[in-house]
Amino acid sequence: MANHSATKKDARQAAKRTERNKYYGKTTRNAIRDLKAAKGKEASDKFPVVASQIDKLAKRGIIHKNKAANLKSKLAKKVNAAK
Repeated sequence: MANHSATKKDARQAAKRTERNKYYGKTTRNAIRDLKAAKGKEASDKFPVVASQIDKLAKRGIIHKNKAANLKSKLAKKVNAAK
């Protein structure tokens, strides 16, 4: 365990960031799951919101930018095929 006050603070901050990142990641995964289950117009309406969430994850460094691009591409194909 950390002995210096600055190291203790850093450990607290890291734990807080980890918890926040888990929340954002899980929320986005749930949104992706719901989008995959959606049909037609509903899927078209949800896609921009989910794509924005994915972009935010990549911007924050929670997922890699290429993974974000792959996810959005696959989801766009699915939404366009459902039309």
